Amino acid sequence: MRVPLPPAFLRLPIAHRALHNRAQGRIENSPSAIAAAIDAGYAIEIDVQLTRDGVAVVFHDETLDRLTSQTGLVADRTAAELIDIGLTGGPDCIPTLAQVLRQIAGRVPLLIEIKDQTGDMSDSDGRLEGAVAADLAGYAGPIALMSFNPHSVAHMARLWPSIARGITTSAYAVADWAPLPAAICDHLRSIPDYDRTASSFISHEAADLARPRVGELRAQGADILCWTIKSAEAEVAARRFAQNITFEQYLAHMS
Repeated sequence: MRVPLPPAFLRLPIAHRALHNRAQGRIENSPSAIAAAIDAGYAIEIDVQLTRDGVAVVFHDETLDRLTSQTGLVADRTAAELIDIGLTGGPDCIPTLAQVLRQIAGRVPLLIEIKDQTGDMSDSDGRLEGAVAADLAGYAGPIALMSFNPHSVAHMARLWPSIARGITTSAYAVADWAPLPAAICDHLRSIPDYDRTASSFISHEAADLARPRVGELRAQGADILCWTIKSAEAEVAARRFAQNITFEQYLAHMS
C-alpha cells in the first residue's frame, strides 16, 4: 500500500538534521537544534542509528569521532553509554529516538532517515527498523520514513505499512560513494525499488534533480523532496524540480 506524504511535508521547509548551528551551540541532530526548528515552525529531518543493545539513537555517523570527543562505532555502544556522551560544541548528549519523539510531540512534521546498517546497501537484519517501529507506537503527529537502503524501506513497509515512506536517492557518483561497489551505485542510480517498496516520495540529491528518472517519478505521482539546500539561490533552483527542500546553513523561506 502506497501511503502519501502528509501535506505538511510539502508545505514546511525541512531542517536538515534539525535547525543546527554550531556557532550558536546547536549541534546537528541535537535536542537544541530540534527545539530551534520547532520554535521556527520548520519540519525536521533526523537520522537514526542502532546501539549494541538494539535501541534507535538520533545520530548521523556510524562512528563517534566527528561529533564527539570519543571514537569507535555507535553500534558498539549501549544506549545507556551513548546518552551520556556529549556532542562537541554544544550542551547536549546523544538522544534516543524515543527522547526526540517526546520532545517533538507532534508539533511539527518529522522525517526519519534510517541509516544503512550493512555498509553495502544489502538487506539488513531489520533490527533498527524494528526499533524505530516500536518507538513510533502511539506517536501522534506527521511522520515519514526514508532510507538510502531500499531494503530498509521494504522492512518499514512490512512493519508499519500505514506510515508514508520513501527512498533517499542520489546521483551515486562512484568516487563520492566509495567503498560502495560501482555495480551497486549503477543499480541504485536508476531508483529501481520505488514501486517494490510502495514508496510515495523520494528525497533526491539537489545537484542531480534534473535527472530524467526524477521527472518520470514525479509525472507518475511521486512527491519529490531534495537534499541538501544551503542558500536561498539554491532553493529557487531546486524548486523547479522538487516540491520541497531539506536545508541547512540559512533560514529557508516559510510560505
